[in-house]
Amino acid sequence: MIVFDLRCPAAHVFEAWFGSSAAYADQRERGLIACPICGDTDIQKALMAPNIGAKGNRAVAPPPKPAGDAPTPEAIKAAIATVAAAQAKMLEQSAWVGRSFPDRARAMHLGEEKVAPIHGQATLAEARALVDEGVAIAPLPFPVVPPSAQN
Repeated sequence: MIVFDLRCPAAHVFEAWFGSSAAYADQRERGLIACPICGDTDIQKALMAPNIGAKGNRAVAPPPKPAGDAPTPEAIKAAIATVAAAQAKMLEQSAWVGRSFPDRARAMHLGEEKVAPIHGQATLAEARALVDEGVAIAPLPFPVVPPSAQN
């Protein structure tokens, strides 16, 4: 496996794993790689520092302290845990509708169905169409395992 830092035209940088450089090139050419922030598929490799391990006879220096007001890794982990807990709590009060999410969200928006909290799956094209129609939707920050796939 190989990890690349990738970048979209909006300067969003994200990390992705591939089986090889050829696998990255193939997926990029087919438009299968999209920015997780804006959804753009015009993705390029970003500059990245090589990951070189320390020699076996040398101690590894501790990571540098964040500069200024930058959050510590512990603070970032705590913030992520807080957001994950908030999502879990919201999903308890929401109904899983699976692939019918676009149709159900649109029906609620048009007043054809009672408005209720729902979550489900939509393709990027379906989500963009809903937003273009003025349907208020938002992606969840963390992946959701469908109830049928849970142990």
